[in-house]
Amino acid sequence: MSRFRLDIHKPIKDRFEAIVIGAGPAGLTAALYLARYGVDVCIVSKDLGGNMAIAPLVDDYPGIRNIKGSELTKLFAEHVKSYNVPLYIGTKVISIAREDNMFRITTEDNRNLYSYAIVIAIGLRNKRLGVPGEEKFIGRGVSYCAVCDGPMFSGRDVAVVGGGNSALLSAIYLSSIAKKVYLIHRRDTFRAFDIYVKQVKSSRNIELLLNHIVTEIIGDDKVRAIRVKNTVSSEEREIDVDGIFIEIGFETDREFLESIGLKLDEDGRIVVGPDGRTNIPGIYACGSVTGGPYRYKFDQIITAAAEGAIVADAVYKYLIGLKSRGGL
Repeated sequence: MSRFRLDIHKPIKDRFEAIVIGAGPAGLTAALYLARYGVDVCIVSKDLGGNMAIAPLVDDYPGIRNIKGSELTKLFAEHVKSYNVPLYIGTKVISIAREDNMFRITTEDNRNLYSYAIVIAIGLRNKRLGVPGEEKFIGRGVSYCAVCDGPMFSGRDVAVVGGGNSALLSAIYLSSIAKKVYLIHRRDTFRAFDIYVKQVKSSRNIELLLNHIVTEIIGDDKVRAIRVKNTVSSEEREIDVDGIFIEIGFETDREFLESIGLKLDEDGRIVVGPDGRTNIPGIYACGSVTGGPYRYKFDQIITAAAEGAIVADAVYKYLIGLKSRGGL
């Protein structure tokens, strides 16, 4: 069932002390720590690894050099599985509701699972350009994270697409690594802080392509070029690049999160406290799906894992409190 050839299986029971929704680095780490605390925990997730699984190369996770994202995912999952944590992979949670003193979780294949606490770690979806070649070259020149993949393009020509803070920060960062950076934005003005705008405009190796869109990503075994179109003149041309970093935002599963009654920030992320607790007692969240004033936004594998560990500790203490009050 899994491309990692692990013994991923559906849980043979339906009641747990805690259920983790999501199997990226945050969710897997939360489950690992909960299991080590002796908590009866299960993981439910549509996929295994999240964005980590498709990373072509990870070289910023301490102690592990130059590893494919799929291989790092395998290490995470095998570690979790060594604690006999059931991994219910391949289905999506579609609803969460209170039922007596437990939460009832319903999956898209009509299975109901029950737990006293829930950890939501479903991550974010990077917005796609939706152009030919994009999906084909993900991990082979198409990236959604400059900090993660930028070092692989040292001394090469790259493109960044977007006009917000994240796009400009990516261009600034890449300009210190790459030979040349094309910053492509569909409008004639940026939607970013002035300090970032001034820096990209003054950089000697950043070329601004305003009023331009990418219409195609071209390559063979990896990205070789992009085709761009001037939205004013309709003129098209091909630009040789080895990588393209798409920074046009992200999407959360807002409809699902709102249906639960969770408080979200303006970006659709779950508002959490320092320990990952949400506005609903017993529901915690970690990883890139979280936001709010207590959460510093730096979405990396290592920060997701750290948040997973913190949330696991908070959930463990929550369950101890429930037990002391006779609710467990």
